[in-house]
Amino acid sequence: MARKSKSKSGSSLLSRSHPAPRRASLSSKATRTLIRSHHTLQKKLAQAQKAGDDAAAHALRTEIEKKGGLERYQLASINGQTPSRGGDSSRVLMEWLGDVKSSSSSSPKDAAADSTRKKSLLEVGCLSPDNAVSKSGRFEVTRIDLHSQHAKILEQDFMQRPLPTSDDERFDMISLSLVLNYVPDPEGRGQMLQRTTNFLRTKQQHEEEEEFFPSLFLVLPAPCVTNSRYLDEDRLVAIMQSLGYTCVKRKLSAKLIYGLWVLGTPPEEKRKVVWKKEEVRAGKRRNNFAVAIK
Repeated sequence: MARKSKSKSGSSLLSRSHPAPRRASLSSKATRTLIRSHHTLQKKLAQAQKAGDDAAAHALRTEIEKKGGLERYQLASINGQTPSRGGDSSRVLMEWLGDVKSSSSSSPKDAAADSTRKKSLLEVGCLSPDNAVSKSGRFEVTRIDLHSQHAKILEQDFMQRPLPTSDDERFDMISLSLVLNYVPDPEGRGQMLQRTTNFLRTKQQHEEEEEFFPSLFLVLPAPCVTNSRYLDEDRLVAIMQSLGYTCVKRKLSAKLIYGLWVLGTPPEEKRKVVWKKEEVRAGKRRNNFAVAIK
């Protein structure tokens, strides 16, 4: 099946994601500082590359390497998701799905089949093959990461993953947990969100009661939505709705915002909605996180 096929590893900034787990060794303050610095440098690098400024791009690459490069960022990413600092984000997903049962069937035989069929999940930017969603036993998980360091995680760029040709190659759910915020530019984030719709299966007539599938589990740092100059919750909802998504679960913590977005079939005209980088909040202390769709 397409999910099992290997893909070329790349260096695309569009979907550079989480590293494989390592033992945490950074303080909480050092972790936050390193992650912020790395994100800022990556954004500047993307801007320099887009402008064709080779000298600036070279200087930024050098600075990134001096600060420890991707490996140091990987350690900080893992460190920031240890149980003492917020933990495994997929635990929130499993709490939401805790009471979800398979849809009703017309016969006992069909009911038995539904109860044993595992949902398929594509976990982009997988941190660990031992997280809550993997341990639940409810999903057949395909794990990918641009820089995998674990045998159970396929090294693959989501933006280069071959498009499925049938529902058999699609997924019941996609997880983008702290992945979208690593994409360095608004257009790239929009492209990633658009691309998720190609990898989710079509909701079948007899599965209408499965209200949480097919879906996207999206996790972002809370300030990306609560303190952005260009994105608030209303705008995020509008962007997602234009792609065919409806938010059925939401949680806002001090550090993260979680959402479970079910994919329907949007009207054809909504697929052509353009979302520009536009100010929705004023303020000098706002960040510049944005999502743009052309």
